[in-house]
Amino acid sequence: MEQFQVKGRTLVIRMPKELDHHTTGQIPQKADRMIGERNIQRIEFDFRDTGFMDSSGIGVIMGRYQKLRLLGGSVAATHVSDRIWRILHLAGVTKVLEVEKERNWKENK
Repeated sequence: MEQFQVKGRTLVIRMPKELDHHTTGQIPQKADRMIGERNIQRIEFDFRDTGFMDSSGIGVIMGRYQKLRLLGGSVAATHVSDRIWRILHLAGVTKVLEVEKERNWKENK
């Protein structure tokens, strides 16, 4: 699967294995360009490959959330592992985004 894939008016972005200031790279710029060029109304950040994320990843997500919210669109995080969910939750992202956990996700007690 390509890192960026458009399905109708939805942009699916496959996030890298490690999401930090080194790997976020062109994600924001390319996503913003595609939002304008393709009239995107929804972004799905696909975390199936991601095992690590720092605040740079939160910034990428929230920047696109703010942009799409102004356009009346929505943002979701899919295939989220328990580790990534905890990071999103601690940052408050789970309060404003749809978050779909991995199907085999089990809460550690």
